[in-house]
Formats: sequence, structure tokens, C-alpha cells
Amino acid sequence: MAFLLDTGLAVGGLLLLVAGAEVFVGGVSALARGLGVSALSVGLLVVSVGTSTPELLVNLTAQLEEVPEMAMGNAVGSNIANLALVLGLAALLFPVTVHSQILRREYPLLLGVSLVFAALCLDGALDRLEGVLLVAGMIGYLGWSLRGTRDSLEDTLVTESAAEAPPQLTTLWASLWLVLGLAALIGGSQLLVTGAQGVALELGLSSLAIGLTVVALGTSLPELATSLAAAAKGESDLAVGNVVGSSLFNLLGVLGIPALLGTLPADPELLYRDLPVMLGLILILAPFFLIRGRGAFRIDRWEGALLALFYLIYVAWTVGAFGS
Repeated sequence: MAFLLDTGLAVGGLLLLVAGAEVFVGGVSALARGLGVSALSVGLLVVSVGTSTPELLVNLTAQLEEVPEMAMGNAVGSNIANLALVLGLAALLFPVTVHSQILRREYPLLLGVSLVFAALCLDGALDRLEGVLLVAGMIGYLGWSLRGTRDSLEDTLVTESAAEAPPQLTTLWASLWLVLGLAALIGGSQLLVTGAQGVALELGLSSLAIGLTVVALGTSLPELATSLAAAAKGESDLAVGNVVGSSLFNLLGVLGIPALLGTLPADPELLYRDLPVMLGLILILAPFFLIRGRGAFRIDRWEGALLALFYLIYVAWTVGAFGS
């Protein structure tokens, strides 16, 4: 009975998170546009930051609830889900062909940030000072992205991102959406963390393992929905840009901001299993971004299928399906 109750709490929390993220991002974006922020800038922020809002709220809740292992697992697991499952399913269902030169510039940044993050974890934790470093990197990344898009107005990622900016609303309606979305995010985060803790206890799994799998997969649903919708509309640059931007924000903001509240532990399992998997996925994608020339690059169905299959194997490995 307890397991069913905890599962229900987790599922309910996930549904609230997904709905809350949609409403919250819509409210923030509409309010920004009402204050004179361009559709281009708003669209970019939706792609880079908006879909990672659930991860951030869950991690803040996990840190406040004194389950920091779940917070670390959620961020790293979300990146693994983004790079393997989200990108893999998008390519499997709608083979993606990407032209954006901005993405070619952001890929080395993702690799570099991931290596720095891994290095910071080698001592077994992220402390407050390292959190400040990551948050400063997040601010720098957002500023660099906004400046880069203004200098590349014809880039396909820029035009597709601008098209995603929500319609303008009155200040009152935008504020109402923002408040309702934030309330749903906070409530959903609380339910998810509480339910996930109970599920972990019932199944004999660690908070880290639950964070890497159940929580990470749930908080990655907005990225999955955004990338699949973009790929279905032929907006391949947006589908891939969502994965890259979200993955960067997960490392810089989703972990950096909670680290300001207290130390986030990097367990040995994370160091020797999960971080190498995340870095390996980024390196596997290097040929798509760097080696296939200056023109368009394509991720075919069979390559997407391999990425999605790898994710299933990784999840089974993480929860111990293959034995100790």
C-alpha cells in the first residue's frame, strides 16, 4: 500500500511539474515580451532555460529536504536522458538534419563545461564556492548566447527559437500565469521528491539511483516534448538546440544554484559510472557537430535507435537489473 501511495505521489508530482513548467515559462516569457524584451531573446531563453525549470525546482526541494544525492543524480541523469533518450527518440521518429553554426559553437562549450564539472566533483562534492563558479558560468553563457544570436540573425536555430516565443499577454494575465505555474512547480517538486524517497526505500534503491532514473526521466519530459514537437515540424535545429542548451543549464544552474545552499555530494558511483557515461555520450556526438564538415549534419533513424537503446541499458544498469 505504501509503495502505491508513494508511486502516486511521484506520478502526481511529475504531472504538476510538466504542467507547471509550461504555464510558468509561458507567463515569464509573456511578461518579458510585455516589458519590451524581443521575441528572439525570449525564444532563446525558452529553449535554453525554460525546459530545465522542473530540474531546478526539484533540486532546490531535494536540497532543502536534505536529499542532496537525489539533486546530483537528477541533474546528471537528466543530461544522460537528454543526450541519449530525447535526442535518440527525436532522430528515430523524425531523422534530424541540422544546419545551425551556433550549435557547432555550443557543442565545444558543453564538452568544456562537462569536463570542468567532472573535475570539480573529483574531491567528492560540490561546495558553495564551486556553486558560485557554476552560477557565474551560467550567467556568462546566457549573455554569450544572447549576443551570439544577435550576430547570427539568419541562423536556423535563431529563427526557429524566435518562432517559439509565446504570444504577448496583458501584464495581469502574464503575472497570473507566472504565479500559478510557480505554485504548480513548487507543489509538484515537493510531491515528486517525497514520493521518490518512498519508492527508493520500498525498492531498496539509493536516492542517487532514483535521482538518476525516475526523477531525471520525469523532469526531462519537457525537453522530450519540445524536441519531438520541433522535429515533427521539421525544426531540427531547435530539437537539438533544446538538448544542448538544457544540458548546459543543468550543469551550470540546476546544480550551481542548489550548491549555494549547501554541499552536494558526488558519490563514488557517480564518479566512476554516471559521469563517464555522460562524458562518453558527449564525445560520441562529436562527429555530428565537428567532423561532418561546415554544412548540415544528420542524425539518422538507426543512430537514434542506438542512442535510445543505450539509455534503456543504462537505466537497467543503474537500478541493478544486471546484478551487483
